[in-house]
Amino acid sequence: MSGNDVLDEVFDHFTGQAIVFRDREVLRHDYVPGRLPHREEQIQRLGETVAPILRGERCSNIFIYGKTGTGKTAVTRHVLSRLEVKAKELNAPIRLCYVNCRMVVSEYRVLATMCQSVGLSVPFTGLSAGEVFDRFRAELDTSKVVFVVVLDETDALIKARGDNLLYELTRVNETMNRSKVTVIGISNDLRLKEFLDPRVLSSLSEEEMVFRPYNADELKNILLERARLSFNENVLSDAALSLCAALAAAEHGDARRALDLLRVAGEVAERRGACTVTEEHVREAEKHIEHNRVVEALRNLTLHSKLVTLSVYHLNGKAPQGAITGEIYEVYNELSGELGVTPLTQRRLGMLVNELDAMGILNAKVVSMGRYGRTKKIRLEVARTQIRDVFSDDSRLGLLVDYAPKCLSKQTRETNA
Repeated sequence: MSGNDVLDEVFDHFTGQAIVFRDREVLRHDYVPGRLPHREEQIQRLGETVAPILRGERCSNIFIYGKTGTGKTAVTRHVLSRLEVKAKELNAPIRLCYVNCRMVVSEYRVLATMCQSVGLSVPFTGLSAGEVFDRFRAELDTSKVVFVVVLDETDALIKARGDNLLYELTRVNETMNRSKVTVIGISNDLRLKEFLDPRVLSSLSEEEMVFRPYNADELKNILLERARLSFNENVLSDAALSLCAALAAAEHGDARRALDLLRVAGEVAERRGACTVTEEHVREAEKHIEHNRVVEALRNLTLHSKLVTLSVYHLNGKAPQGAITGEIYEVYNELSGELGVTPLTQRRLGMLVNELDAMGILNAKVVSMGRYGRTKKIRLEVARTQIRDVFSDDSRLGLLVDYAPKCLSKQTRETNA
């Protein structure tokens, strides 16, 4: 059978079968529902914080913390969309700008996005970040507005580029006469404060909100509301819905993961021509998502986190039981030199190891060495084949996957001696 015949068969099967979904887009991460169950308290508090903007006043800077899938972005977008509607009714001059710092990974691109939101065009490259910021500030001050910038996943920008942009934004009001700026930062990393200069911290964290994870019952309520909009009647079994909620609750109460499980389970049922989404479809969806999630997590790591992971990858090839921080730092230094990038300090590398451990990419376990005390042994938590597959496709790291670090031979000789 030719490729075209196979595709015709696939497409005919799809269009001729029972329809599972009414609107699968409702289960996407970027869908913002009209109601956000179990986040009423956070909505009210954020609304009270930004309300002064409607009188042309600058509100406090806000920093919102919480693990992935706890509703931080959805609540922020919901509140600001309602704020924008109310501002139009009252003719209040406000301007909103939303930036996902994981997608826009450089200071320059963040500034360019902010410039676009005030009607200022800047070249894609060619200017210094300082020059772009000066242009943004001058244009904004002529607009006579309250400017609210949401920096989602701020931790990704700070870990990759430092906190200079945040410092400039928290001080910009001192240099403007007619406009005002409020910063809303959203972070998945509860330890973000450790990376901030004290001057930035004192200015930025005027108000803080922490979003706790959802429990299984809350997740089930969220899924139930979305399911009514996304699935046709009598398609989704209650057992499948409960399993999606339970699996996501067991892993940090992540609503995004619960929605992904539900959507992919529906797609699995659809491909099989099933009329009902069952627990079996959810289990299959879980396996599929787990593989894709690890790949996505590896691809989205910062350069130095990738180098640390690759260092452990090389060390685990020689010592599967795990390596200590000093050994990792030696390999990391060599790999950084091969790429021509300045290595971080060993203390900073230790913090990256802790982050990768929290993400489930590395496993850092304290073990007893008898009379030699205790030490931390670090090894890969994901399959070596996944590391190889993802990093081999990386334009910068591809050549380092099969690289043989010279320091490893030295470490082996010293161990044998």
